[in-house]
Amino acid sequence: MKNVLKYKEFLGSVEFSAEDEVFFGRVEGIDDLVTFEATTVEGLKNAFQESVEDYLELCSQQNKNPHKSYKGSFNVRIKPKTHQKAARTATQMGYSLNQLVEKALDQFLVSEPDLDEL
Repeated sequence: MKNVLKYKEFLGSVEFSAEDEVFFGRVEGIDDLVTFEATTVEGLKNAFQESVEDYLELCSQQNKNPHKSYKGSFNVRIKPKTHQKAARTATQMGYSLNQLVEKALDQFLVSEPDLDEL
């Protein structure tokens, strides 16, 4: 089960508060904090879509890119044995460790089904 809503090019995380009896979430993949909530699933979907539309309008008014900017670098924590195997493989293939990881990610992302179709 995935607790993710999709609308246009945006994803929204979804959680439920039993204490407050409310569904809530946030728009993911943006540089700002945009949240939404509702007491029903249908209401949550509508609130998410309204939040995205409001955010797009605000970004348009401010001449701002609505999508998160990525640097192209991130930290990954893996088992030491996996790190060793990756480093050895990269060396044997004539790649840097970064190049090997990028190629592995590219290959994985191409071979996985389009998440928008799931």
